[in-house]
Amino acid sequence: MANKVLMKGNEAIAEAAIKAGCKHYFGYPITPQTEIAAYMAKKMPKIGGTFLQAESEIAAINMVYGVSSAGYRVMTSSSSPGISLKSEGLSYLAGADLPAVVINVQRGGPGLGDIQPSQSDYFQATRGGGHGDFHMIVLAPGSVQEMASLTVKGFELADKYRMTAMILADGTMGQMMEPVELDFDVAPAPEKPWATNGTKMQRKHNITNSLSLVPEELEKFNFARYERYKLIEETEALCEEYLMDDAEIAVTAYGIASRVTKNAVDEARKMGIKVGLIRPITVWPFPKAPYEKAAEKVNHIITVELSMGQMIEDVMLATKCKVPVTLCNRAGGMIPSVEQVLEEIKKYAKRGE
Repeated sequence: MANKVLMKGNEAIAEAAIKAGCKHYFGYPITPQTEIAAYMAKKMPKIGGTFLQAESEIAAINMVYGVSSAGYRVMTSSSSPGISLKSEGLSYLAGADLPAVVINVQRGGPGLGDIQPSQSDYFQATRGGGHGDFHMIVLAPGSVQEMASLTVKGFELADKYRMTAMILADGTMGQMMEPVELDFDVAPAPEKPWATNGTKMQRKHNITNSLSLVPEELEKFNFARYERYKLIEETEALCEEYLMDDAEIAVTAYGIASRVTKNAVDEARKMGIKVGLIRPITVWPFPKAPYEKAAEKVNHIITVELSMGQMIEDVMLATKCKVPVTLCNRAGGMIPSVEQVLEEIKKYAKRGE
């Protein structure tokens, strides 16, 4: 049996990044993700890596750009307002087709909001993260174990597709402690012939750049990038389905909301209500197939979110509005209770009788 250690979600992310071969971390402290930076500050010097607390979030993301350009695995982390400050750099990374891993441990908003858990950055993450036509791969962990394993996967996907992978967590996932198994099989970083790591007088100079002043060329780059995104949508979407085989009602949630929701599903099943859970693990690419399948047999879908309703739009798009989709939510740092979700399930179970 593999050894497990008790870790906070934020610490699990940091240790997993090191296991994935990340030796360069640039960040800036902001609650509720500061433990990631603190962990990296302790560990990076011990493995011959680089930790730097930048003067700002903007500086940190541009340092990520530089290290990624040189061909190394690199990570930064922040929380909601800090990610907004990084958004210009995220767009530059996309425009230059550079791989990186970015962690967002979400807090309540908008603005400075509070330091409690939230999921209100879903639009920001899944619709690009900055200006221009681009996407990031966005992974949404539902346990401390997934905080670790999806971080490793994020590095692998970032290198595979030369793009940013974001771990979209929340304050509760970052702060909660659970046993974690850290003996990962990690794919080594691939050769990066595009890296700006010195020619050794054996090749032409490589240049990483997101500037293209010829419209025809920029259009060509954008169309090519979206062909890659299409492939990712076809091959990399991930989700968990729970008790969906005979479900007449489906609930859907990610992150900490999915933990609450799964408990509500179990309670509803005890009452004889045929309800199941769809939990997206990638929120971009959004796993459309299980929702399309559910729309053919369930009579209602409930989305459970820590926001005013953002993922619900992707659920509606995936189901092509074939079935009613409604929202069960809390906002501003509040988490729906099992009882709240269960009441929503019971309400629509009665309507279906």
